Amino acid sequence: GTELYFEGWGGVVSEALREYAFDPYQEATGNTVVDATFGGENEVLTKIKAAGNTDGHNFLHSSGITWYKRWVDNGYAVQLNLDNIPNMANVMTTMIEPFRAITPDGLSAVPYDYGTTGIAYNTKYVSEEKAKELGADLLLDPELKGKIGAWGGDWANRAWYGALQSGQDPNNIQDWDAVWDKARENRDLLLKYWSSGAELMDLLAKEEIYVTEAWSGRVAALQAQGHPIGYMDPPNGLAWMETMYVLPGTPMEPAEALLNFMLAPETAIAVAAGQKYPSSLDPTKVEMPEEVQNLPAYDPTGKLEGLVFRDPAFWNPQEKEQSKMWNRVQKGA
Repeated sequence: GTELYFEGWGGVVSEALREYAFDPYQEATGNTVVDATFGGENEVLTKIKAAGNTDGHNFLHSSGITWYKRWVDNGYAVQLNLDNIPNMANVMTTMIEPFRAITPDGLSAVPYDYGTTGIAYNTKYVSEEKAKELGADLLLDPELKGKIGAWGGDWANRAWYGALQSGQDPNNIQDWDAVWDKARENRDLLLKYWSSGAELMDLLAKEEIYVTEAWSGRVAALQAQGHPIGYMDPPNGLAWMETMYVLPGTPMEPAEALLNFMLAPETAIAVAAGQKYPSSLDPTKVEMPEEVQNLPAYDPTGKLEGLVFRDPAFWNPQEKEQSKMWNRVQKGA
């Protein structure tokens, strides 16, 4: 059989993919999926650039439109043969169109799930009323100093929240100094920057932190385990959709067979319930069980009109300069 190398976010997300997608695919085909984890896609891109090839890197759980464009712009695009992925017919058109706009001649990925980066808070120490009143400013509450966490793995995530906290539209930031001033304010109140979804869950579960921005599915997993964790999406909070992105050098037919297997309703629904992120399948075409309907960010219309996504036309040109600024802020500048 063929070996396919996958890289993903670890923890409950990778566990769900392994149990409900990769293992059944291996049993059905004799091919093997070798999976590894990353704290952020930049790790993978840096490794590939340093090696000068994509050996050992076939597909990854990629974070949305901005990263799709970044992979494409760096020369790491393929053209999937959608005839080999008939289950794409059930994927929300709303999720496919932004990627087609970037690569109109063919897709290098299939949309797989979506969620939000909102704010998690321990309800034993922070009331729902206070969380809703402060919104994004809850991450700047001096009363919680030393009990606040933040994701350190993505400059754009920090900038998005800095924009909200400085009263700006995150997709049209005019004052970057104000954004980074808010990031510094947040930094000085932190216990630490967390680096993975597994660490995020551990910090909240052990009550080492009471408040942090967080990924909706990880919070849903904590809630399912019985932890007293509330969750809110502040106004203009960040939504994202993830893809299974295929890199050049990948054995295409086995990869396309795997993607089609992963998009089969029974597989996609089981993974969604396991990882706690809604599936990319259109709920007007595929009936979703109550377990999926109750997930954070779930949209029964299949149009995602209530969610705000990063605009790659605004964010990607900022990456070179602003990521350097974030690195300086993170280190104390």
